[in-house]
Amino acid sequence: MTDRVLAAGAILREARPDDVPGMFARIVDLAVYELEPDAVVGTEEMLREALFGADPSVFAHVIERDGEILGIAIWFLNYSTWTGRLGIYLEDLFVLESERGNGYGQALLRELAAVCIERGYSRLQWSVLDWNEPSIAFYRALGAEALDEWTTFRVSGDALAELARRESPRS
Repeated sequence: MTDRVLAAGAILREARPDDVPGMFARIVDLAVYELEPDAVVGTEEMLREALFGADPSVFAHVIERDGEILGIAIWFLNYSTWTGRLGIYLEDLFVLESERGNGYGQALLRELAAVCIERGYSRLQWSVLDWNEPSIAFYRALGAEALDEWTTFRVSGDALAELARRESPRS
């Protein structure tokens, strides 16, 4: 991907190692926006390893201007057994509040859609909190559809450890 110049002199590009501090700051901003300011327990070093370590498992695009990270799209690959193809799961999409309205969120989503098409991936998918009406309206305006018939489940923390220790039922 080549760098793309956007509104107000911002640039959309793939993330680089020197972007990690700014990306991490946007992750913290997202946690605050989602009313979970203490939920970020990862570190800049963990993010750097996931993105740029020996075996990267996470990928990212950024919007930056003059070295400041204004927006992020952090994603990883998923797989559909139904289509037999990979897809992108968008973990985080965030644009600084002061920069919203410049088309940066749409530019990030368009870029990920282009990655899907270029690589033959079957879908671009993400989750949004049900109270986040501005984002939901934004996504619907771009043609995204809510998968309301699906419920997300998660096992983490003590429950994850307990599940791992649980013995198999006897037959």
